Amino acid sequence: MKSVSADLIISPATARRFVLGRQGLWPGRRWQGLAGVIEAITTMEGLQLDPLTVVARSQDIALWGRVHGYHPDLLHQATYEQRRFFDYGGWLFLYPMTELPYWRVPMALAAREGHWAEWLQMHAAVADEVRTALRTHGPLGNRDFNGNTRVSSYRGRKDTALALFALWITGEVMITRRAGFDRVYDLSERVAPPHLNTIADEAAATRYFVRKAIALYGLLREGTLRNSLYPYLRRTISIQDAKALVQDLQQQGTALAVRVEGQRDRLLLLAEDAPLLAALAAGETPAAWQPLNSTTFDEAVFLAPLDMVSARGRAARLFDFDYKWEVYVPAAKRRWGYYVLPILYGDRLVARLDPKLERRSKVLHIQGFWLEDHAPADDPGFALALRRGLDSFAAFAGADAVEIHAPLLQDLLGR
Repeated sequence: MKSVSADLIISPATARRFVLGRQGLWPGRRWQGLAGVIEAITTMEGLQLDPLTVVARSQDIALWGRVHGYHPDLLHQATYEQRRFFDYGGWLFLYPMTELPYWRVPMALAAREGHWAEWLQMHAAVADEVRTALRTHGPLGNRDFNGNTRVSSYRGRKDTALALFALWITGEVMITRRAGFDRVYDLSERVAPPHLNTIADEAAATRYFVRKAIALYGLLREGTLRNSLYPYLRRTISIQDAKALVQDLQQQGTALAVRVEGQRDRLLLLAEDAPLLAALAAGETPAAWQPLNSTTFDEAVFLAPLDMVSARGRAARLFDFDYKWEVYVPAAKRRWGYYVLPILYGDRLVARLDPKLERRSKVLHIQGFWLEDHAPADDPGFALALRRGLDSFAAFAGADAVEIHAPLLQDLLGR
């Protein structure tokens, strides 16, 4: 197949491999080192951050699955030393610093209207106090402020904490570094490179974010474009406007329409990604996706709880894999476990495990393990790939030993 047409029908396997490969997970790790971390996050279109460290933070697990020899220090270097990325959003993500001019548009909107604009107006004195402290003393975190009044908010317990958050959402301050996972803020002009601390035209920002929404998912359901754009535009667009956007994308040759065999949804694909999809449909691996060493058939990969390919219902649609991160589910109602991770083998999600790192003893405990019906449990190659994945994951987590408490996994690995 030489090209992708607007009415192209692709197989479920092609869809899985494209989405996995577009996110850097298939057919194996193709990046390494600091440069690899930068390229991985840029290709992924962003990386969601989360503070929980049951084994490692979600963002670090995500990069471990994509970057050969990954260590969390590399993420800190790329973001806070080299300034290649910045933290932003209610759903906290790292985005490439080169995108900042586009993000200045929704930041400016947040400063003009909405909850945080109103909060800053109502608490102008507190906001000025925080601005003055940053201007005078340099980078400061929430712990550096005593606060004037106590508040009850998901965003903080002091009025100064809410002021820092509001100034961050509206773009006046940025996160300059982290102490552990605690945010340390500074004035934006002292964090962002001067040539990027500008604001883009609103129409240009809209076009950019439409492209980004499609790229983030690889294959984006046309019907979800409106919801997918909200985190970027900070406003809801009408159904009519969404349809007009799709029509413009296709007329300009920016996006193409694709359907998956046996599924009704119409999907949007970036035209620039059409050669990748065409190669996969022809049974080939794109040259740019060649792994450095092992493939996901050689070594299973454990997906991060917030990985874009499996979080928020994506696993069910793409892999027929029922996955929900149950950390916020009451223990009595959990189906699997507190920190269960999907297991990628080849281009399928075939199992899940519940790991926990005991840091004092440096023992990685596997508290539970479950196979899907389609998992190749009798294939020695699968058991070997699972063992390699577990050993790699333990090394990444800093564990000296692995203790398996799940009989099914013990039998599978012959332990």
